Amino acid sequence: MTKIVFENVHKKFHNNFRVLNGVSLKVADKEVHVILGRSGCGKSVLLKCLLGILQVDSGDILVDGLSVKKKEQHRDYIRKFSILFQGNALFDSMTIRGNVEFGLQQINRNKSECRSIAEEKLLAVGLDRRIFDLYPAEISGGMQKRAALARAIAIEPEVLLFDEPTSGLDPITSGVICHLLRDTVTKLQITCLTITHDLKVAEFLSDHSSILNDGAIIWTGKTKEMKRCGDEFVENFYRASHSILEVSA
Repeated sequence: MTKIVFENVHKKFHNNFRVLNGVSLKVADKEVHVILGRSGCGKSVLLKCLLGILQVDSGDILVDGLSVKKKEQHRDYIRKFSILFQGNALFDSMTIRGNVEFGLQQINRNKSECRSIAEEKLLAVGLDRRIFDLYPAEISGGMQKRAALARAIAIEPEVLLFDEPTSGLDPITSGVICHLLRDTVTKLQITCLTITHDLKVAEFLSDHSSILNDGAIIWTGKTKEMKRCGDEFVENFYRASHSILEVSA
């Protein structure tokens, strides 16, 4: 069963620079899918179009048959998603518990439910009760990422989005967070779409991957088959990524 469909999506900006040039892609229900590409290739723009933050110029995006373009469907459409932002996007003025409770308040959970669910999810992502009443600036980047994940899963989304999920983390913390993300998605059994330029993240998290280049999806397939897929650009992207990883190691 197909969960998300990108249908020939186009997007350009006021300077007539075309960022998305006919993106077409299908993501199955409960699939873990990664969209890979170089910095500036349009990954973040595609994610913003999926969420309705940016309007597509032409084409459509459907989730369970609901269109991002139809205003009358917007409430049902957008409630299917939750996102783990690249910079975590925690509110500095709220405690860690308060950040998770905030998302629950937006879907009209009562106060006692918000507190109970927030604490349950914070514990589920491996955070200690001692940090619940601390503020984001008082905890590490890895802990902030865990808190942001707790907030994302607390509302029980149908689709979980990861935006460069290991950005800004050191290699050891990145590995820990990748394990946490994979375990969380496996446990929840929901659709997951990740955008990243990090091949390590893609190989660890995903069942299937797509390569975005020059505003279009040029390859989709099983992540493990990327290195011998027969597409010159994709194979070069794979080799270049692994060469960088070997040099950095």
